[in-house]
Amino acid sequence: MTIGALSTDLYELTMMAGYRRAGLTGSATFELYARRLPPSRSFLVAAGLEQALDFLETLRFSGEDIAYLRSLPHFGCVTDEFFDDYLPRFRFTGEVWAVEEGTPVFPPAPLLRVTAPLPEAQLVETALLAFITFQTTVASKAARITAAAAGRSVVEFGARRAHGVEAGVLAARAAYLAGCDGTSNVDAGRRFGIPVSGTMAHSWVLAFGDEEEAFTTYADCFRERAVLLLDTFDTLAAARRIPAAGLRPAAVRLDSGDLAGLSRQVRAILDGAGLSATKILASGDLDEGKIAALVSGGAPIDGFGVGAALSTSFDAPSLGAVYKLVELERRGGVAPVMKSSPDKETYPGRKQVWRVLESGRAVRDVLALADEPGPAGAVPLLEPVMRDGRRVRPSRALAALRERCRDELTRLPDAVRRLADPASYTVELSGGLRSLIARVARAQES
Repeated sequence: MTIGALSTDLYELTMMAGYRRAGLTGSATFELYARRLPPSRSFLVAAGLEQALDFLETLRFSGEDIAYLRSLPHFGCVTDEFFDDYLPRFRFTGEVWAVEEGTPVFPPAPLLRVTAPLPEAQLVETALLAFITFQTTVASKAARITAAAAGRSVVEFGARRAHGVEAGVLAARAAYLAGCDGTSNVDAGRRFGIPVSGTMAHSWVLAFGDEEEAFTTYADCFRERAVLLLDTFDTLAAARRIPAAGLRPAAVRLDSGDLAGLSRQVRAILDGAGLSATKILASGDLDEGKIAALVSGGAPIDGFGVGAALSTSFDAPSLGAVYKLVELERRGGVAPVMKSSPDKETYPGRKQVWRVLESGRAVRDVLALADEPGPAGAVPLLEPVMRDGRRVRPSRALAALRERCRDELTRLPDAVRRLADPASYTVELSGGLRSLIARVARAQES
């Protein structure tokens, strides 16, 4: 899906025109980060970078875009040069450094750093925040849900609950990246190579009227891939109909009721009929808390389908990330800048994030200036991904990013990854960054 140049907030465009008029077209650096962790989260999983880079590489103003902007009263005093020369030739020409997708991250460390002429860097704020923060939100939720499943399969079922069709596709991508085994979203499967999975709806059974006929017909159609939904009428009676009809489905699905108790009873019915290979799947408003309870209680459930909890991350649907100016060219030099607003302070200067490892495990992160050396035993998290508006590397395969995410999550301390009462992870400010903060603060006070 192509995202146009007008997929932004009006003030990005008015500031662009204003910067041009004021002659503020030198290089500027913005950083994208979350100010703090959402409630119940102990880490975030970076995601959405590939789509962000696609957007930057293809960013253009069409003739229709320009005509619409020219018609707005907000631009009534803007010169024709802006519309006739600048916007038609506009391309993103900047540099981007980013944390690789699948990496666990901790506020306030940046996920993305953009350096470009000020009007360009300003324009892309809205879209970059949307791409990065939405998928990061979903991936962070998926990491918790798959951890709760403790090795059992989790399939993303949330397209119908997502906030729009494209959101459903990207939610499936983020969920798979962070550990889900597949998705019900066929377009996500086609676009990203995610395994697709599905069963049947209650409407299938209701359309036949007779449950056994519905099961038999479905099994005839889909044979070894048939998954039968049991709870349209009476779950246990439906389970008994399966061996009575001579069916051997790959799996059955429970979608309501006491999933723990029903799964035990259904397992007994299936095993008693020699159907021990038939798996039991569960769905129905599941999240990591419900899944963890089912797993810890020993429910014989082989896999979970999770919908709204994933595609909307309903307990923490907004990451509250920001995209802030940290440095710009001014009067022939480079000036670090920072906000000092209460609860919305920013840190000045281009930055790097260093992850300190001991025996292969992450122990702390250090937020440092980009030109500072890292601590001993540390690896940099921000890597160059775009120069002069073009990628500096090929797109990463989603399957490889998924494997990387799994490996990076295992590097975190167990106490940080646990679902209940997780330990906090330390993010330190380097000496150089602390000194720069103090220097800029003194200059603002004078």
